[in-house]
Amino acid sequence: MRSLLSSASASWQAWALLAAVFAALTAVFAKIGVEAVGSDFATFVRTVVVVVVLAALLAATGQWQAPGTVPARTWLFLGLSGLATGASWLCYFRALKLGDAARVAPLDKLSVVLVAIFGAAVLGERLSAANWAGVALIAAGAILVAYKG
Repeated sequence: MRSLLSSASASWQAWALLAAVFAALTAVFAKIGVEAVGSDFATFVRTVVVVVVLAALLAATGQWQAPGTVPARTWLFLGLSGLATGASWLCYFRALKLGDAARVAPLDKLSVVLVAIFGAAVLGERLSAANWAGVALIAAGAILVAYKG
């Protein structure tokens, strides 16, 4: 049993599936939460919660790292990632305020398609023909789910 848990906790697939579950819950909880407040304020509240939880996790697991030990390139790209995350969250909450969660979330998941494209173009990652077919199906599926017809 312990080896099963160890292998499951090291599996990127298990973590990715958990991320999908939590992302789905995020959409549902956010849609309910954004009903009575502005979308930007809702994003702020969500961000504060994330910061508090992560600070507690770092403290509890002893993973805090002195800022001076982080290379400048890492600061740059983590900073850019943070800016992109903030922009994504602001846009996502605005979309949830205006639209149905069941249609907003699939369009948001077009990020999967964009990651495949950017991963190939910027990072030099290679996907097989079957992988690209899957990317195309994700794009088509997201558009079909978002379509209100």
